[in-house]
Amino acid sequence: MTDRNYILILPILVLAIFTSLRPIPAFSQEPAEEPESEITDSGYSETPISADQPPTDIQEIIQRFAARESEFKRARENYTYRQVVKVQEVSTGGDVTGTHQIDSDIIFSSGGKRTERVVYAPLSTLRRISLSPEDERDLRGIQPFVLTTEDLPKYDVRYQGRQKVDDLDAYVFMISPKRYEKGERYFEGQVWVDDRDFQIVKSFGKAVPDIRSKNGENLFPRFETYRQQIDGKYWFPVWTGADDTLHFSTGSVRMRMIVRYENYKQFRSEINIKYGDEVPATPSTP
Repeated sequence: MTDRNYILILPILVLAIFTSLRPIPAFSQEPAEEPESEITDSGYSETPISADQPPTDIQEIIQRFAARESEFKRARENYTYRQVVKVQEVSTGGDVTGTHQIDSDIIFSSGGKRTERVVYAPLSTLRRISLSPEDERDLRGIQPFVLTTEDLPKYDVRYQGRQKVDDLDAYVFMISPKRYEKGERYFEGQVWVDDRDFQIVKSFGKAVPDIRSKNGENLFPRFETYRQQIDGKYWFPVWTGADDTLHFSTGSVRMRMIVRYENYKQFRSEINIKYGDEVPATPSTP
């Protein structure tokens, strides 16, 4: 996210972000059915993580859940769903002073190509922040974080212990990128992996790196994402929330973000596309 006070920043798409890791307060204005944040001043859940000895097969567990995440990523690419994104500026007194919302359907075209169709996008009233292209990428790939076998070599994965997520028993891992490649986006934080399905059921962290240059600042907030089992097999992201203060050199901006992933449906194409030489038209019979 970027600060509108930088005149060289593009006038649309830039969300403010923090430079330091800050706690995420509970969302006071969201419906009761939303997950309640458990984040404390330390930045992590107040429910203690058991300090048990790491399982002797911890590397096998990591490889196993990464393989399951790879399966899930491929499966999710065959689902349509609606994504609702709402970003708000919040005053020091807690009042909402600006809102950006965009509702999109992630669908398939008649030719089977995955595409995004905007269904609702009122005029943004944000004044101090806006969404950047990096924010758009993070919405697609970092906030609904998936740690696949293919991406595993990019990260250090450290076992933290075990913890309950609602009624689930989960392994807790700390995830951090080994190095930053130019132009790439990464996740840094914690993930909770169900000990039976070996899939991520919750993540808490932020997109990295923050970007500071002579052209401006692009900072990224900490967020929390929850998943639910949608098809009886895989755990799909259903909710992401962030509520934080982003510290720009021109001043601090508190922002709030909610992302909902709704109405998952498996896509089955009945279209049969054939390729070959053009067939000449048959002359009509008199």
